[in-house]
This record gives sequence, structure tokens and C-alpha cells, in this order.
Amino acid sequence: MQETILIVEDDELQCHMLATLIHRKLQYEAIVAGNGREALSILDKDTLSNIRLVIMDLAMPVMSGMETLEILSQKYPGLPVIMLTGSKDINDAIKAIQRGAVDFLTKPFEHERLVLTVRNALSLNMLRKEVKRLSGEQEGKLGFHQLIGAETGLASVVRFGRKAASSDLPVLITGETGTGKEVFAKAVHGESQRAGKPFIAVNCGAIPPQLVESTLFGHEKGAFTGATSKVLGKFREAHGGTIFLDEVGELPLDAQVKLLRVLQQKEVEPVGAGRPVPVDVRIISATNRNMEEEVRAGRFREDLLFRLNVLQAEMPPLRERKKDIVPLIMHFIERFSAKTNHIAKPLSNETMKELVNYIWPGNVRQLENAIGRALVMSEGAILEPEDFSDILATDRQKTLEIEAPSGINLTANHAINLMKPDGNFKTSREIELEAIQYILKYYQGNITRASSAMGIAKSTLYKKLEQDKKNREQ
Repeated sequence: MQETILIVEDDELQCHMLATLIHRKLQYEAIVAGNGREALSILDKDTLSNIRLVIMDLAMPVMSGMETLEILSQKYPGLPVIMLTGSKDINDAIKAIQRGAVDFLTKPFEHERLVLTVRNALSLNMLRKEVKRLSGEQEGKLGFHQLIGAETGLASVVRFGRKAASSDLPVLITGETGTGKEVFAKAVHGESQRAGKPFIAVNCGAIPPQLVESTLFGHEKGAFTGATSKVLGKFREAHGGTIFLDEVGELPLDAQVKLLRVLQQKEVEPVGAGRPVPVDVRIISATNRNMEEEVRAGRFREDLLFRLNVLQAEMPPLRERKKDIVPLIMHFIERFSAKTNHIAKPLSNETMKELVNYIWPGNVRQLENAIGRALVMSEGAILEPEDFSDILATDRQKTLEIEAPSGINLTANHAINLMKPDGNFKTSREIELEAIQYILKYYQGNITRASSAMGIAKSTLYKKLEQDKKNREQ
């Protein structure tokens, strides 16, 4: 799906000239409206916000450009508008800028001047969006409505998140790596009563084991060798707000005991302090592990898991959010272009199709990195499939099929018998489990590959296997 520019002009020849110029020089598609009322109708139907800019004539029938501009400024405040006119009255330009236009060009205009004006308007708009997004994150006011896919692929988890935000209970966010667990946690915080207060994110897997306790709970000066100054610790930094414990399953057992005390007593004991310090924080944690399996293996305390897992949200993998891929691509192109001052390049239809059909094992994070790399390395004006050659196979089947490991006698057309030996039909649950066992054997027990082949989340596969184990034990 191509990003577009809306041309609002009643002169058909002028419309054709502008549309051709935009396509040749900027590789953007153009949509044409003959008057302001028609333009507003087109924008109302643009639910995916593919229209990135409006170029509008001042003098038009039905609804004038100035009248339309006033409505656009109120209804679509983030949409940049460039005004065109045959009048040389400077007051028209002043009025247009005062009412929200980003620029004003007098006919006849130079082609290169128009191209430069459009590029500047698009770049400025992207920069404004990025500044607004970063400000919202820094102020702890990111909302669920700002999440791409909030009404599509993330709809169910967003409904849960809004309910979770209305309480102060601990939340455990599960899901594969790269699915956006931290952004979701920020939205829970941003729509809670703690919005605007500190949001402190901690990657538990990145802290050296010997520094976990002092990093989380703080230490006094001289508490140990190298403690040259007093450190509050992440929990006290988050006082009044939210602490996000990413990869909480990586915490050592001794740190888990301390964390349990924080949850139970609402206080931390800094290293070397000798007495506890009260803290008021909401805890949101995240993991890509099967925590029940971690408890059984003795790597995670069951009592701590009960405390952390009061409310649980599972982030869906990107392969289950196909409708969100195009909006995410557009978002990442804008973000990267705004940060690096690169020109926002559109994608060819073939490229878009390839990216939508790709399985994205690294999820949203992998998509973001792929877009950034393509924008830097591409030498063309449009992003083509070869710009994503590091992830896309020449034949798409290569991304969906993996040869069976040597030594395993399995065939791709393996059939599952629907009948039991006694002549009765198997239940749907029995058929599903037989298929799961076959796929697991095919991938030599690799849960990640098996869940990807089945198109389900890794945690979902774990749950199905756990339920099957319980049923056999009963």
C-alpha cells in the first residue's frame, strides 16, 4: 500500500501536472479532489492514514481552500497542507499560514521549488510526530491509542491493558522477544493513575549477578568495594510511579527473595543500610520464558511468580498481526527518517507484499531494524525486495519450509488418521495433539521453530503441551 498525497484542485490540467510531478520526482501516488468537500470525504475514508500531505488551491467552487483549511486544521491537526494560488496578494499567504498551512506557493511555480516544499513539509511533519512521541514517553503519558494495531492485531490485549491500567495490581507480560512488551508496559503506566510519574525500565538479564541487588535496591556509600557514593537503586528511582522488570525470569534466586519482600512489605533494604526504606511502586514484569517450567526446574520461586502474575497479558507475535505490518512499516520509515534526516522512501508494491508475507521470527523489533537498514543501504528512490535480501528469500517457500533433519524419516505429506483403532472418530483435541507431536518431532523438539510453523505463539504451544501432560496424568 502506497503513501499518497492529496491534490485538491478544480483545474484538471493542473491536477494532472501536479500528480505526474509528484510521482516522477517523489515516487508518491496522488489522489485528486475537485473541491474542499470532496477532499474532506476522501480523508474521512482514509482510516489507515495513508494520505501524508495535502496540496490545495485557494480558489475553488463548492468550498474554498481557506474554508477547507480551517476544517482540516481542526479535524486533522497533524496533516501538513501546502496552499496554492494565482493571486499575488501577500495577505492570502499570511492568512493561510495563520490558519495552519505549512507553506504557500504562487502560481505559476517552479517544479523544483514545489518538490523541495513538499519534501520539507513531509520531513517537518515526521519530526513533529517523533518529538511528540518521545515527549509522551518521557512524560510517562503514552496511551494505548498510540500503539499501532490497537484496534486490529492488538485489540484484545489492549482491552485487557486498559482494565489493568485502572488498577494498581502487578502485571506479567509474556510473549516472544521483540513483540513490544516494554511499549505495552509504558501504555499501562501512561493510562494509570501513576501517569506522569517515573517509569523505570530494567533489563534483569543485562545486570551482572553480583550487582543485581545494589542495582535494584540501592546501596550506601562504602557498603562494598567500589561503592564510592550512595545509590538509590531502581525501585527508589521509580517511587510514586512504575518499575518495569524486563526478562524477570533471568533474576538470580537470592535477588528473587529480595523482590518478594518488596512485593509483600512495600519496602526495600539497600545494601549496607541496615534498615528498610518504604517504596511506593507498581511492578510490571515481562518474560519470553515459560515461567511454570522455570518454577518446576527450580530456577524461579513459585511464591514470587504468584505475586508477579496477578494480571497476565500475552503479546501476539507479528506473524499473527498481518494487518499491522503495513502501518508499522510506515511508522518506522517516518521515525527513522526523522531521527537521521534521511529521505522517507516509499516501498514498491512487490516489496510490501513480500514483507507482509514474511514470518518475522524477530517480530516488531526485527521489522524495525530491517526498515532502518534498508533506508541506509538502498541506493534507489524506492525500496525494492533486494533491499531486504538479508531476510527475504528469493523463493518465499524458503521462509516457510525447512528441510527435515537428516536421520528422521518424515514426509511433508504426512497424513493424520481421523479414526481410532476401535472405529470411532478421534476428538479435535486428539487430532491437534497428534499434529503437534509430529511437528515437534520434525523440528527435533525446537519449540520456537515448531510454534512458528504452526502460526501460534511459543507460550501458547507450551500451554497446549502442559494441558496434554495434565490430562495424561489424571
